[in-house]
Amino acid sequence: MVPMHAPPHPAPLETLRFDNRFVAELPADPETANFRRQVSGACYSRVMPQVAPAPKLVAWSREAAALVDLPAEPADADGYAEVLAGNRVLDGMEPIATCYGGHQFGNWAGQLGDGRAINLGEVVNGRGERWTLQLKGAGPTPYSRTADGLAVLRSSLREFLCSEAMFHLGVPTTRALSLVLTGEQVVRDILYDGHPAPEPGAVVCRVAPSFTRFGHFELLAARRDTELLRRLLDFTIATDFPELADDNAPKDRYARWFADVSARTVDMIVHWMRVGFVHGVMNTDNMSVLGLTIDYGPYGWLEGYDPDWTPNTTDAATRRYRYGQQPAIAQWNLLRLAHAILPLVGDAEPLEAVLTDFARRYADESAAMTARKLGLERCEQERDERLFGELFAIFAKAETDMTLFFRNLARVDLDAVSVEPLREAWYDPGALTPALRERCEAWLEAYAGRVRQDGTPDDARVARMNANNPRFVLRNYLAQQAIDQAEAGDFDMIHELLDVLRRPYDEQPGKEAFAGKRPEWARHRAGCSMLSCSS
Repeated sequence: MVPMHAPPHPAPLETLRFDNRFVAELPADPETANFRRQVSGACYSRVMPQVAPAPKLVAWSREAAALVDLPAEPADADGYAEVLAGNRVLDGMEPIATCYGGHQFGNWAGQLGDGRAINLGEVVNGRGERWTLQLKGAGPTPYSRTADGLAVLRSSLREFLCSEAMFHLGVPTTRALSLVLTGEQVVRDILYDGHPAPEPGAVVCRVAPSFTRFGHFELLAARRDTELLRRLLDFTIATDFPELADDNAPKDRYARWFADVSARTVDMIVHWMRVGFVHGVMNTDNMSVLGLTIDYGPYGWLEGYDPDWTPNTTDAATRRYRYGQQPAIAQWNLLRLAHAILPLVGDAEPLEAVLTDFARRYADESAAMTARKLGLERCEQERDERLFGELFAIFAKAETDMTLFFRNLARVDLDAVSVEPLREAWYDPGALTPALRERCEAWLEAYAGRVRQDGTPDDARVARMNANNPRFVLRNYLAQQAIDQAEAGDFDMIHELLDVLRRPYDEQPGKEAFAGKRPEWARHRAGCSMLSCSS
């Protein structure tokens, strides 16, 4: 509630400085009423969040708070909950939902837009950095289509924890500042099987330099609104890619921007593959031009190594967004972006060159990443291809936890190789047949020889491996346990998980339970293996 009298010193939220450049420089939807519709000739619609009946702040990221000069611990939890649920709009905020389209599962879906996301405004911190605050689950917008714009605790908790877990893993990502319960029940059909049920409602406050997606450009191109397409791209370059803004030839500037987006996308995908992360729904409207992981829906981490695994029940038939397909899908999505900006570049050749270079760049960076996971100082791609390929072929012979295998590989004595330090990585120790054991030990001998050829001292090898192979990741069953407890009113596991995931590369004695393989009870339970797109 707003106090009757202002406190003698303004609360930190009151001191946030908003500079809403997106609103100031791009055209708005002239219709101000909040009803579902097609929006043309505009980049956003003004919309107010829905009032939550009883907001309660249940989780807070001190690292994300520091981005916008907020305290590590909010002193006034109720006051923060009011703002971060959307009940109170601060001076300087200009809430909007943005307009974009996209390809979903390979098909053009037309207008999509922020159906349950509302940008509160752009904060400029004391270091001059610009951060957009966005509420997810704060009510309907003109882009909500047939949905209610709300979100539930289950999906919101997963997004909050995973956003911050990915940051601490070193993966490019949007961030999450807070998790607020709304005090209302939201009906969802978690498995799309005709059994909807009420669940606790929640709102996540997301933070990013911007939330601009491939789909923002695709929609304008599909509508042949070339002038607004140009305005949006010029704005995006000036705001988010200022190092490119001085290029005097617009066509060259746009081509260089596309190359930068491609390079950032490669970097993001390489990190996903490094930690075994599967996004689950790589539609073009879920691709950030900043190369940030965005929209944590039916994601998952590999449990047993399987390049064909997807966590998304909606994708179960075609497995379009499976783990091993993510680099190719990223390239396909970039092709869609290239088509969108082609009217501005005029010449397909520079865009085609970037797309062709994507495969080379990804292959080089992926090989370098795998070399680092193995503790090597240098990657000799042609020579190492066989070593790398044999390792992943071994993974495929028995259900193997990639996270545990790579982490425990650092414990193998390369002067007397043995599979014993790796035994924890196999789900069924009986699957380690004499033939597979022999093959593993042959690979370990080859690996030991490669390390000696590399000239890497053993302590440097181990340090490099432990800096690239996490001990802790947000396995789906851990997130589900936190959800189960939170739905019962106990939020302790959220805080404990968040604390563990702050240091994913450290051993953290006493926290070994958070590093364990997926237990058998979680193998087929909803939320622990596969998930739907339902929020």
